[in-house]
Amino acid sequence: MADLQASLSSLVQRLEAAISRLESVQGQTQAAVASSSSRDLPVSDLATSGPVDASVTAFDSLIGSHVDRVLTAAGKLGGQILEGSKLLREAFSVERSIVLAISKCQKPDTSELQKLLKPLGDVITKGSSLADGKRTDAYNHLKVIGESLAALTWVAYTGKDCGMSFPATHVEESWQAAEFYNNKVLVEYRNKDANHVEWAKSMKELYLPGLRDYVKSFHVTGPSWNPKGVRCSEFSTPTAGSAPKLPGKGAPPPPPPGPPPPPPQLTAVSSASSSGSTRDGMNAVFKEINKGEAITSGLRKVTADMKTKNRADRMGVVPSTTGVKGGEGDHAPASATMKKVAQPKFELQMERKWIVENQVGNRELVISKCNAWQSVYIFGCKDCVVQIQGKVNNITLDKCQKTGVVFKDVVSAFEVVNCTSVEVQCQGTAPSISVDNTTGCHIYLSKSSLGACITTAKSSEVNVLVPGETEDADLVEHALAEQFLSVFKDGSFVTTPVSHSGG
Repeated sequence: MADLQASLSSLVQRLEAAISRLESVQGQTQAAVASSSSRDLPVSDLATSGPVDASVTAFDSLIGSHVDRVLTAAGKLGGQILEGSKLLREAFSVERSIVLAISKCQKPDTSELQKLLKPLGDVITKGSSLADGKRTDAYNHLKVIGESLAALTWVAYTGKDCGMSFPATHVEESWQAAEFYNNKVLVEYRNKDANHVEWAKSMKELYLPGLRDYVKSFHVTGPSWNPKGVRCSEFSTPTAGSAPKLPGKGAPPPPPPGPPPPPPQLTAVSSASSSGSTRDGMNAVFKEINKGEAITSGLRKVTADMKTKNRADRMGVVPSTTGVKGGEGDHAPASATMKKVAQPKFELQMERKWIVENQVGNRELVISKCNAWQSVYIFGCKDCVVQIQGKVNNITLDKCQKTGVVFKDVVSAFEVVNCTSVEVQCQGTAPSISVDNTTGCHIYLSKSSLGACITTAKSSEVNVLVPGETEDADLVEHALAEQFLSVFKDGSFVTTPVSHSGG
C-alpha cells in the first residue's frame, strides 16, 4: 500500500511539472504572435479600434498570395522588371489602406474621396512612366505593369452616373489593355525562359481571377462604405512610401536641414551691385532712345550680295567665322544653334542583338550573318530599307518613318511600334506580327506565312497583301479594321468590326 501511494505521488509531481512547462511554452508563443502582429500591421490598423473587417483580411490574402508571387518571379529576373514589380507592390499597399478606410468610414463626399485616392493616383502615374524613354528588353513587362494599375481605380466608383463600369467589370476591362503586352511576353519567352513565362502568368492571375474575384465578393456594386463609421476626414491612411510609426519606436528622423544662408555681407554687396547695374542699364537705354535718328548710325548696312534673293546657295544663312559685331557683344555663329543629329549605328551587340539606329536614306542595309538566337532592333530610321537574310528570333521596328524591312524567317514575332508609313515583307514564316500605335503599315505575306497571327492596337491604315490564287496572279490587298461596333447582348458586349460598303 505504501509503495502504491509513493508511485501515485511521484506521478502527480511529474504531471504538474509537465503542465507548468506547457503553460510556459504557450505564454511565450502568444507573446511572439502578438509582437509579430503588431509589427506587421499597417499604421491604419494600429490607429483604429475594433476588429479588422473581412474585406481587409481577404485583401491581405490577395497580396500575400498573388502579389508576392509576382515579386518572387521578378526576383529571378532582376533589373527593371524587379523595380517595376516593387512599384506594383507599393500600389497594392496603397490600395490596402483605401480598402481599410472603406471598411471604417462613411461614404465620403467628392473632396474627401479625392484626398483619399491621391496617393493611389501618384503611384499609378509613376507606373505609367515606367516604359518611357528608349525601349529596352523589359519594355513589354513594364507596359504590363503600367497598364494594369488602372484596375486599382475601382475604388473610385460612386454610382451608375460616374462614367465607370461596376468594379469587377472595370478590373476586367483594365486588364485587357495590359494583356496585349502580357501576351507579347508569353510569345517571346514561351520556349526560351520559364522565369519570364511564370512572371507573365502570375501577373494575369493577380487580376484575373485574383482582384476580380475579390471585388465580386466584397464590393460587387461599388465600394462597401461603413454607414456607421467615421468620416474620411477623421481617418488617416499612410501615404505611398511613408514609414509607419510602430509601437515602442520613435517617429522617423526629420530630413537633414538645408544649406546655410550666404553671409550677410556678401548678400548685401550682391544686391547693391545688382540694383546699381540695373539703374545704369536703364539709364543707358534712355540715353540711346534720346539720340533720335542717330540711333541707327551704328547698324551694319546690308549690301545687295547679302540678300537672300541674290545669294547663290539660297540658304538664307550668313556664314560667320569671327562673329558679327553689334554694340558691345558678338553674336554666336549660326551653327551653334543647329539641332544635334543622333549618331547612326549598325552593329551586333554581345553576339545576340543587331542594332540599326538613326539611319537616314540608306537603302543598302543588309544583315546576312545572323542566326535563330539573335534579335534585330531597328530604331529611328527614315527612308531606309533593311534586308535580313536568315532566320532570327524576333524583329522590332520602332519609331521609324518611310522604312521597309524584308526578312525571311522569324522564330517568335515581328513588332511594329510608333511608326509612320512603313512596309514589312515576309519571305518565309512568321508566327506573330503585331502593329502598335502606327499610322500606315503595309504587310506583304508569302504563302508560307499566311498562318501568321496579326495583332493591331491604336493603329490606322494597316493593309495586308497576300498571294493570289496562282503564281502569276497579282497580290490581293486586305485592309484591317480600324473601327469596331460594340452591342450589349445577352448580358455582355459583343464587338464586331465596322465594314464600309461603297455607294
